[in-house]
Amino acid sequence: MTSASFPSKLLEVAVNEFAKLPGIGRKTALRLVLHLLKQEKEEVFKFSDSIRMMREEIMYCKSCHNISDSETCHICADTNRNHELICVVESIRDVMAIENTQQFNGIYHVLGGVISPMDGIGPDDLTIGPLEEKIKSDQVNEVVFALSTTMEGDTTNFYLFKKFEKYGVKMTTIARGVSIGDELEYTDEVTLGRSLVNRLPFENTL
Repeated sequence: MTSASFPSKLLEVAVNEFAKLPGIGRKTALRLVLHLLKQEKEEVFKFSDSIRMMREEIMYCKSCHNISDSETCHICADTNRNHELICVVESIRDVMAIENTQQFNGIYHVLGGVISPMDGIGPDDLTIGPLEEKIKSDQVNEVVFALSTTMEGDTTNFYLFKKFEKYGVKMTTIARGVSIGDELEYTDEVTLGRSLVNRLPFENTL
């Protein structure tokens, strides 16, 4: 679709912005923009305001690095959860996936990625330091590695295990009900829930 085919420069700009979203091609972007153009102004303004407010006001939990509406997320602030049990995940989407299983009552730590030399991501690019500080505080009984079962996820698991084994904390990993190479967020809730319940000592997987 060329610039000349757009009847309006404003329409073209809007389509170009939507097309920047992952998985959205220019044809889909045009369809979305034309849909918004047919809506009442108030509805479109509500849509745009929600995006703006999300970007301006959303925060990251100072404890676990999950997204939050306040300095401490609702999970870390929940006194009914087991704060001595930490589940280490790659991304915020993994927190959401595990929460949907309703099989985990501890708290989380979001690394913000996995070690991937091919992508230029090393340990210093992840939130490993704050996690180590939690473990050093002697207030953690168990760390569950719940990273994707990819080569990068396994590499990160092993790095964390070697880094933290000196502290004597119990380290486990989700059972391999999650298929090798699977991204955690795409695993069905029943399988993921069972993998959490049936987690194994990490050293047993070496």
